[in-house]
Amino acid sequence: MTQTVQVSDKDLQTNVTNELTFDSSIDAAHLVVLANAGVVTLSGDVGTLPERHTARRAAMRVAGVQAVTVDIMVRDPGAFGAKDSDIAEAANQMLGWAVDVPSDAVTVGVRNRVVTLSGTVTRHYEREAAARAVMYLRGVTAVSNTIRLMATASASDDLKATIGAAIRRNAQLDAEQVEAEVNGTEVTLRGAVRSCAERRQAENVAWSGAGVTSVKNQLTVTA
Repeated sequence: MTQTVQVSDKDLQTNVTNELTFDSSIDAAHLVVLANAGVVTLSGDVGTLPERHTARRAAMRVAGVQAVTVDIMVRDPGAFGAKDSDIAEAANQMLGWAVDVPSDAVTVGVRNRVVTLSGTVTRHYEREAAARAVMYLRGVTAVSNTIRLMATASASDDLKATIGAAIRRNAQLDAEQVEAEVNGTEVTLRGAVRSCAERRQAENVAWSGAGVTSVKNQLTVTA
């Protein structure tokens, strides 16, 4: 049975702020936390793009958070001296060295220190790996991942069964509360979970299915 966590917005704001401060990989001095009906909004600025993502994950793991909106800006990276052309060259090198990104499958574009990734791959993890490969480059303020997934013949006929079994095996999920509906290579998750972190975990499980090209996460956080 899914257990709900009742937390007031005031307490939620305090708890998320404390979590951000506790995480030593985040400089929370310039971050602002607001909470409204369980929805947390993070604003302010951080020094790097990975720090922005870390702040989002930190907020999502706090009990009682139903959703997280991120309005955090990455500070002007001019001090790094990185031009768009420098970033593009470095990004291509990183993608070329990444063993989990198919060779020559991803194209890089950079404008105003925003990296845009395009191309086609056959696995979701390859698309995610491409974004990770360029996220940690100096000067990058955002990554726009427009890489498309191409359906392949490897999609299992019993995809619903295999995803359902994976959900049941996962210690972080209450399998009785999560249902995976499958239409071809598209998966829709329905049901209720106890936290944003659990919601994200269920989505990760669905994406791990061979041949999956789309995951619609319609799970609700009960709090």
